[in-house]
Amino acid sequence: MFRRELEQPRHSEGREDAQRAGDPDQSAAHAGDYPVAVSTEPNYWSGEDYVVEFLGYRFGFNGEDFQQRVTAAGVKLGLLEGNELDEDETADLVELAADGVIQEARSGLGRYLVRHWERVSLVGGESLVYWLRKLVFRGAWLDHRVKEGLLEVAFDDQTGEFGYRDPRGGRALLELAPVPSWHELQFRH
Repeated sequence: MFRRELEQPRHSEGREDAQRAGDPDQSAAHAGDYPVAVSTEPNYWSGEDYVVEFLGYRFGFNGEDFQQRVTAAGVKLGLLEGNELDEDETADLVELAADGVIQEARSGLGRYLVRHWERVSLVGGESLVYWLRKLVFRGAWLDHRVKEGLLEVAFDDQTGEFGYRDPRGGRALLELAPVPSWHELQFRH
């Protein structure tokens, strides 16, 4: 694979949304209800196939890590029903997340995205490419915080979902901001 430098998405968030979304700069700066973040190495690095700059951080991904994160982002957004994509579908989705466009579709998913781009690219004013990239970043940022011992993964029996909490027993360090939904435009085989 080759190294791709992803352009930082041009989308601004409010301070509150950035905190909930896990913006490390905002989380560390806000000492109100949240503890001040412990200073650690902020960058996630699993390889150099894809390099993402987002919210002032630079993350490097190997090809497989990036593919898995992009696919998971597509599922989280409702664009995909599940994460069982074939090689060509994965390549098309990764190209969209990395380059912001699919030059030549290789799969039914790629053809669907190209054919319906005017409807799929923006939902409720939210950019699909931006959200794919943001969720890749968010997942890596959270994984890095767990690895550093700054967050713990916790299962909420009431909601049936995983969340993050302060390992010292305090309240949650952050709440994940909701994501827009592409469920109505979901690709189906």
